[in-house]
Amino acid sequence: MQRSVYVYILVMAVVTYLIRVLPLTLIRREIKNQTIRSFLFYMPYVTLAVMTFPAILTATATPVSAVAGLAVAGVLAWRNASLFQVACAACAAVFVVEWIVA
Repeated sequence: MQRSVYVYILVMAVVTYLIRVLPLTLIRREIKNQTIRSFLFYMPYVTLAVMTFPAILTATATPVSAVAGLAVAGVLAWRNASLFQVACAACAAVFVVEWIVA
């Protein structure tokens, strides 16, 4: 049992290393394909959204308050409010909805 844990860690380290090193060694020239450049440009934003969205829906006591906070944050962000204003308004919306629901 103990030995298999070390094998798992070693495999995980090798896979992680290869994912990071292979693009650097295989791609030496500038990428000129617009589709690939666009894909690589938006990848960090998509990754952040994919990691954040489930946490938004499960961070509150009720899903109703999470959706309310997400909606308020979405509307304010769409209207170009600052990050501080969006965060404060979303927190206030969650607080009010949880206070009403509970």
